[in-house]
Amino acid sequence: MEDSRVNSWVDSARRIGADLHLDLSESSGPGGRRAALTGALRDAVRSGRLAPGTRLPPYRSLAADLGVARNTVADAYAELVAEGWLTARQGSGTRVAERAEPLRRRAERVPVKAPPRAHGPRHDLRQGTPDASAFPRAAWSASYRRALQQAPNEAFGPGDPAGRIELREALTEYLARARGVRTEPDRIVICSGFAHALRLLFGQDRAGGGGVLRGPLAVEAYGLGFHRELLTVEGVRTVPLPLDEDGARVDRLARERAVLLTPAHQFPTGGPLHPARRAAVIDWARARGGVVLEDDYDGEFRYDRKPVGAVQGLDPERVIFIGSVSKSLSPALRLGWMVLPERYVGDVLAAKGEREAWVSVLDQLSLADFIVSGAYDRHVRRMRQLYRSRRDRLVAALAEHAPHVEVTGVAAGLHAVLRLPPGTERSTVKAATWQGVALDGLAEFRHPDATEEGTPARDGIVVGCATPSEHAYGSALEALCGVLPPAEEPTPGG
Repeated sequence: MEDSRVNSWVDSARRIGADLHLDLSESSGPGGRRAALTGALRDAVRSGRLAPGTRLPPYRSLAADLGVARNTVADAYAELVAEGWLTARQGSGTRVAERAEPLRRRAERVPVKAPPRAHGPRHDLRQGTPDASAFPRAAWSASYRRALQQAPNEAFGPGDPAGRIELREALTEYLARARGVRTEPDRIVICSGFAHALRLLFGQDRAGGGGVLRGPLAVEAYGLGFHRELLTVEGVRTVPLPLDEDGARVDRLARERAVLLTPAHQFPTGGPLHPARRAAVIDWARARGGVVLEDDYDGEFRYDRKPVGAVQGLDPERVIFIGSVSKSLSPALRLGWMVLPERYVGDVLAAKGEREAWVSVLDQLSLADFIVSGAYDRHVRRMRQLYRSRRDRLVAALAEHAPHVEVTGVAAGLHAVLRLPPGTERSTVKAATWQGVALDGLAEFRHPDATEEGTPARDGIVVGCATPSEHAYGSALEALCGVLPPAEEPTPGG
């Protein structure tokens, strides 16, 4: 009977993690097991194995773990409390005393504390991030609660790699209405964002073979560097396409198998792809048997022009349309989608795996409700008004304090490009950093193989209008104007 009771206590102790690895091998000396336990606990505190503030197991749990009587543990705890090694308070249990400093041996090296993390910039004007303070917490919470309450039981099992059908159906309707995308739910695959989509499309399979798509891949001469780096890691060669005021020079496409474009709002230079070039790139894909990757970068935020529909609507079998909520809601949600030609769906799902391992099912269901309820449309309209106001304030501040600086790419999107006098970009970025203003130089986005003949390099900075909170935006604009270079001096006699 006693053995079964002890075994039951041991099982309970294991469940609550009561094993302190105490050595009671000296229990045959004076004082027996109580003295051995007291000494073992004291040594554990001295050596630092039991840090100040550590909560010790209850009498019964530790007694079961060590195979001793509960009174033995109680007496050992009481002695160490009296000596000041432990503290005991009603409701908080027995803990190692905060003043019980562990003994350091001479040979022991004192660990070096990690340096404190550097504070962020005083004024964050980096591109690519929405105003985090404007996240629709109340509306998202309402959608999350409804999604949780209404989710079918099977939603809490292994996830479909294509994504929840509720979200794919909601996206089918929304993308058709807002972006002119033609698709069906079974052509949509949910992913965690644009970078994840690229990995699924170009990443090597588990056997080391090629991905769903292969290079070479044509890309715009200016674009996000980390996308190019991701593709390089996957063994994909990228070829820069020249840019002009009408967007990418798709007439320069040659032997590439695919082309990556930002046709709604070229990143970072701004402006939509010209209608003639939209048609031309589809003609190229049909003739070449290629595919267009359409990055719908901040396509929902337009201010001074009519909506520009997706290129995908021209030929759904030749375009992979990729979008996300990283600009419209938050990059923290890690929610995106690919709208695929039918021939790629099976290969993408095979690359993703048999189960959803990337995107939370509850977040998918919440976004589906957020879209269907109309909350997403309301949020986008509100943010469009806010960001337009931010854009107007930026333009007005530059007109007053730096009229010699040209502002481009502001008809849509969350950023602007400020054209600078030749030779001043690097010094301007350095001055901004010195003054606590975070922004990006235009050169950072230029493809390393881009040529002066195809796309002449120009000095400039990329300024995010959305990143600061509303109350911080005014001071950020003031700081920005303070680091811009002065106007060029006129040439004597000119």
